[in-house]
This record gives sequence, structure tokens and C-alpha cells, in this order.
Amino acid sequence: MTDSEGVQFLQWCLPRLHLRWPGFRKVRRQVYKRINRRLQQLQLRNIDTYRDYLKDHPAEWATLETSCWISISRFYRDRSVFQYLESAVLPQLAQCVAAGQGQELRCWSAGCAGGEEPYTLAIIWKQSLASRYPMLQFHVVATDIDPRAIQRAQRACYHASSVKQVPMKWRDRAFDTIDDELCLKDEYRASVTFRVQDIRERAPEGTFHLILCRNLVFTYFDENLQRQALQRLTRSLTSGGALIIGQLERLPEGSWGLDPWSKRLGAYRKTPASF
Repeated sequence: MTDSEGVQFLQWCLPRLHLRWPGFRKVRRQVYKRINRRLQQLQLRNIDTYRDYLKDHPAEWATLETSCWISISRFYRDRSVFQYLESAVLPQLAQCVAAGQGQELRCWSAGCAGGEEPYTLAIIWKQSLASRYPMLQFHVVATDIDPRAIQRAQRACYHASSVKQVPMKWRDRAFDTIDDELCLKDEYRASVTFRVQDIRERAPEGTFHLILCRNLVFTYFDENLQRQALQRLTRSLTSGGALIIGQLERLPEGSWGLDPWSKRLGAYRKTPASF
């Protein structure tokens, strides 16, 4: 499949999956590889015959959709965002929870891929903030549509390239080297719960003080799905809680009851009046 053939195919199929072509421009070759493997499995000659196959076999669309699941992540991805979470967002949320006599600061990592994002939160909390808020429990619920990604996350062992942005002093404390991998210690894994879940259909039970939904909904979903997911996200957010999206992402137009906390970093806060 040539690049031009792949672009034409994705521009044809993505809207039918309620996905946005612009979000796939930079990752399209990753999708091509998966589609080419599928063509080989089905013994189809080219992408045009696959398009015909999709028309004749509607159930194949579900298989095609899995080829479009993008799981690119690493620890401490977008360092400035995590530094802001450490210095401003998490301390303020912790103070609010403690002031309200709460006992647990709850976070949701939506589209958690291999677990790098929620485990980064766990490391930041334990290394930098836990001693300041000893009365609080810290818990992250991490969800992803891909069962394989969740299996990798639960295993919690990574190549050095995935961990290289974690500050060295934290890396040495949080990971054990086993063979050629860095495996997160149990004390950091304990605060994260993983679930296979599709954000297009539901959210985890309960409400959360912090929700990270970065480089997923507002990159890959079409506008209708974005609005549905954002409603689900804001309903899951406590009054005064924080929503973090990707730095290059934008919320759909409308009144969502969210005030910019740091728009440059994709941080928003749910206003009490919208609760």
C-alpha cells in the first residue's frame, strides 16, 4: 500500500468510524502496517479489495477499528505538564480534599495505554507530595479500550527509552532493573487500578478530583463523539476538580462549566456553579 493509497483509504473509512483524519496524519504509517497484516490474513491483493471486503462483510469494521487504536506513551510525557501537576494542580486539589474532610484524592487516567501516565502520577505523588498530605490516600483508576495495553500496564515493566524522562533520583527509587527492563516497584503499582473500558460508552464509577484525557478524545474522535465524551468527563469530575487534555488539543465550542487553569498546558477546572 502506497502512502497516497493509504491516505485515500483512511479519509474514506475514518469518518465511518467517527474518527478524524487530521488526528491520524502523523501516525498513519502505524495504521498502514496493521492494515497490511490484515490484508495478508484475509489473502486480499490490495487496499481496494479490502474496501470491497468491508462493504460485503460489515462485521470487519470492528476489526478495522482496532487497527486505529493508537497507544503512544512514555513516562513523564510532556514534562511541563507533569511539573505543573506536581507544583500547582495536585497540591491545590489535595488541600481542597483535606479541607472537606475527605480521605482520598481520586484520579482517572483515560486512554492510559501501557500505564506510563497513571504510574507517573503515582511516582509524583509518592516522591513529592505524600509526605505533605499524610492523611490522604491517593488512587488512580486507569482505563483503555485495548486489552493488550492493559496487560502491559499491569505487568509494569518497561524499556529504558520509556522511562528516560523520569528524574533520575525518582527513577532509581521507583524501579528495579530486571534483565533488560525497568520494573516498577509494588509500592507504586498499588495505587493504580486498571480497567478495560471504552470512553465512548462509559466512565468508571464515582467522581474524580483529577482527570487526564490527553491525546485521545480531542485528537482522534469526530466532533459528535468529542461532545459525548466531554459530557461524560465533566460529569465524572468533582466540583473544583481538574481536567487535563493534550497541549495541542482544543475543547469543542460550547459551555462546559470549565475554566482555564493553564490553557497553554491544557489544564481546566470545573467551576462550582456547574456542579
